[in-house]
Amino acid sequence: MNLFDLLLATPLIAGVIMSMIGHRPRATLLNIAASAVTLAAALALAYQVLEHGSFTAHGQAFFLDAYNVFLVSLTAFVATSTAIFSAPYMRHEQAIGRVTAERLRLYHAMYQLFIFGMYLGLTTNNLGVLWIALELATLATVLLVSLYRTPAAIAAAWKYFIVCGVGIALALFGTILIFSTSSEVLGHDNAALTWTLLYARADQLAPGVMTIAFMFLMVGYGTKIGLVPMHTWLPDAHGEGPTPISAVLSGLLLNVALYALVRCKTLVDGATHSGLAGKLMMGFGLLSLLVAALALHRQRDIKRLFSFSSIEHMGLMTLAFGIGTPLANFAGLLHMTVHSLVKSGIFFTVGHAAQVMGTQQMSNIRGLVRHHPGIGWGLLIGTVAIAGFPPFGVFTSEFLLLTAALHTHPWTVVLLLLGLVLAFAGLFRHVQPMAFGIPPEQVNLVHVNMLPVYIHFGMALWLGLAIPGFLADWYQTAAALLQGAVR
Repeated sequence: MNLFDLLLATPLIAGVIMSMIGHRPRATLLNIAASAVTLAAALALAYQVLEHGSFTAHGQAFFLDAYNVFLVSLTAFVATSTAIFSAPYMRHEQAIGRVTAERLRLYHAMYQLFIFGMYLGLTTNNLGVLWIALELATLATVLLVSLYRTPAAIAAAWKYFIVCGVGIALALFGTILIFSTSSEVLGHDNAALTWTLLYARADQLAPGVMTIAFMFLMVGYGTKIGLVPMHTWLPDAHGEGPTPISAVLSGLLLNVALYALVRCKTLVDGATHSGLAGKLMMGFGLLSLLVAALALHRQRDIKRLFSFSSIEHMGLMTLAFGIGTPLANFAGLLHMTVHSLVKSGIFFTVGHAAQVMGTQQMSNIRGLVRHHPGIGWGLLIGTVAIAGFPPFGVFTSEFLLLTAALHTHPWTVVLLLLGLVLAFAGLFRHVQPMAFGIPPEQVNLVHVNMLPVYIHFGMALWLGLAIPGFLADWYQTAAALLQGAVR
């Protein structure tokens, strides 16, 4: 079995095994081990791509280049750290009766199936299979969001399923439109949806059809990204599902949906040479930033608060890739990295805070720094990082994005700064009393594992202070590829 097969087969096999033994005490160790194996395979594959360039696997069925192998590595890292965090978290949920043995088995099986779906979507060379992989990941997370089986959790899962189902149906129609024009160039078989072949012959595709296709893809995959106004499922899914799932939803699944949209944008740009796809992405990105920044001020649930923060940051990434210059693409890739690290770390902290306090209502979470300094300072540091304070990496990526916007679309800078200031105010308005307020007399005793949190925040700090040379080269190669400079 080669490295690529190991990457895809491990979570799939682990998911099957977990469906039988996922309720046993040692299942958490298998969950961690399977995630760690895929992390090792992902890093080895990344080394091969960086050293020897892009390659395909199993004929033309799969491919890896600087862009998707970066996301595969990021996904594997966050999936592994989330598996480590979820071990004590889910044990506590079972101990207090929120999760039964059967639901714990479902959790572990669907977690690995979810990870498999993301790897499949990131590595497939077929736009149709990409659509299927995103639908697979969606179905797995629907079951995870409804894990607690409360009326609110079931309602959130149904809302997630229906809204994203409609969105993914629109993305399917956009994919069919691409096939309708690519089949005239590449024939009526799998080649007409093979990414590498489409990318090489994008200028032969019908510009009008590709423009209409992207409009459907923008709304369809934009729903999965959580862009406004298709975002309504995201706060509910975060608020009602287990916290580890909130971490991977914000830190990983939204990235994969954005990956799909950016891949389609490069095809449309090559076919139309009009820049319309980028302008659409910029519009949705700015709208998402501003609406999410305002919505932060009206939240009462701590997980919903940070879900709107995810919408804000996905808006920033969509704006960056919409601008599409090498500097903007570099900023978007860096922001993907630091947002995944910081936001997943924040959700780890939020999960522990909710368990300690016995509630997700921010009005009842007070004095975390005093009665549990690890959680309190973790929440405060994470909020400082995600708000874009130096020297964390979010500041660096946002500064690069502002610079790129100033060079190409100066009018967007005012809206960008306004959104960032509103988001900063909304976050600290709620976090300050949770960290430094008067703590309640009694809190729950919970085993807390803050190591993944501090590893994530430490890496975000490192990327803000000095991006390693190999990583900067990696980002530059991927940024050039997205602009069409590398084929």
